[in-house]
Amino acid sequence: MSISLSSLILLPVWVSMAQIQQGGPDEKEKTTALKDLLSRIDLDELMKKDEPPLDFPDTLEGFEYAFNEKGQLRHIKTGEPFVFNYQEDLHRWNQKRYEALGEIITKYVYELLEKDCNLKKISIPVDATESEPKSFIFMSEDALTNPQKLMVLIHGSGVVRAGQWARRLIINEDLDSGTQIPFIKRAMDEGYGVIVLNPNENYIEVEKPKIHVQSSSESSDEPAEKRERKDKVSKETKKRRDFYEKYRNPQREKEMMQLYIRENGSPEEHAVYVWDHFIAQSAAENVFFVAHSYGGLAFVELMIQREADVKSKVTAVALTDSVHNVWHQEAGKTIREWMRENCCNWVSSSEPLDTSVESMLPDCPRVSAVTVNSPPHSIYHPPAVAESHTSGF
Repeated sequence: MSISLSSLILLPVWVSMAQIQQGGPDEKEKTTALKDLLSRIDLDELMKKDEPPLDFPDTLEGFEYAFNEKGQLRHIKTGEPFVFNYQEDLHRWNQKRYEALGEIITKYVYELLEKDCNLKKISIPVDATESEPKSFIFMSEDALTNPQKLMVLIHGSGVVRAGQWARRLIINEDLDSGTQIPFIKRAMDEGYGVIVLNPNENYIEVEKPKIHVQSSSESSDEPAEKRERKDKVSKETKKRRDFYEKYRNPQREKEMMQLYIRENGSPEEHAVYVWDHFIAQSAAENVFFVAHSYGGLAFVELMIQREADVKSKVTAVALTDSVHNVWHQEAGKTIREWMRENCCNWVSSSEPLDTSVESMLPDCPRVSAVTVNSPPHSIYHPPAVAESHTSGF
C-alpha cells in the first residue's frame, strides 16, 4: 500500500488528535487548537506534491487510444476501454488527464462534422473584427437555401461542444451514443438542411498579463546607495518567496482570464444570435428543433424573446431531458399553449418508449425515452418523429 506525502505530513497531527480525544475535558483547549491548525492546511496544495507533471499528449495517438470501427474508444495496444484511474490515489491528476483527453475528443468530433457529415464551420459574430474573440457553428451546404425543412440541434450545458450530447458517453460508450452525428446523417438523408449550435463556446481564455508593481525606490529621491541596499533586500525577499512558492505549489497553473464573445456570452444569447442571423434568414418552410437538457431552456428563452418569429417558422420541437421551467423563465400563456401543441419532452424513464410521464409544469407533454442515460440516443429519430407530428405531438 502506497502512502502519499500529504498523508505522511498529516499523520502526526492525526495521531495527536486521537490521543487528545481520548483524554478528559482538560484537553478540549488543545483539541480546538489542533482543529484550527488542520483548518489552515490546504490539502489540495499538499496533494499536488505527489503528482506527476500535468503534461499530457495533444493527440489520441499520444494517449495511445483510437476509435475502432464501431466508434468505441479503445487502447491501441490492449484493446481495453478508457481507464480513468490511471494513477492510483491521484484523483486530481486523473481528472486533469481526462479533461485533456476530452479536449482532443472535442476537436475530433469537429473534424467528423466537417469530413463525415460535410458540414461547414461558420465563424460568429458574423461581423467580427480580426482581433476580437470568436466562436462558430456548423451548417450543411443547404441550411439557408433548403425550401422545405431545416433541422436545428442544441446540446446541453457543461464541457460539451458542437456535435456532442455527452463527452462521458463518447469516451465510455461510443460515438453514436455521445454525439449528434446519427441525428445529422439521418436528417440529411431525409432531405433536411442542418444547423448545429455551439452554445457553450461563450469565451476564450488567455493568460492574465503580469502586472509590474513599481517599487518605492524607483520613484523616490533617496540617495543611490540607500536605494541599492533596499533593492538588494527586495531581490532577496523575492528569491525566498519564489523558492517557497515553488515548494508550496510545484504544479502552479497559469492564471487565466476570460474574454467573452460578443452577443454569444451565454447559451441563451447564442441561441438568439443564431436565430437572428441564420435560422430566421433561412428559406425553409418548416424548422424543427432537437434540444437536449439546457438546450431546452435556451429554446424556451428564444421563444420568449422572439415569440412571433418562432411560431411562424418552427413546426415542431423534440426536447430530451429538458431542464426548462416555464414558471421561472416567465413564459406567457400563449407560449405555454404553443408548446403543448408543438413540443414533446422525452425524459429518462424505465417505462416503454413514448409512455406518458406525469409533469408538474403546464407546458409540453413528457414521454418516456426508455433510458437512464442522459443523451437522447434511444430516440435518435426525431427528424422522422417531428415530421410526422406537424400538427402537434
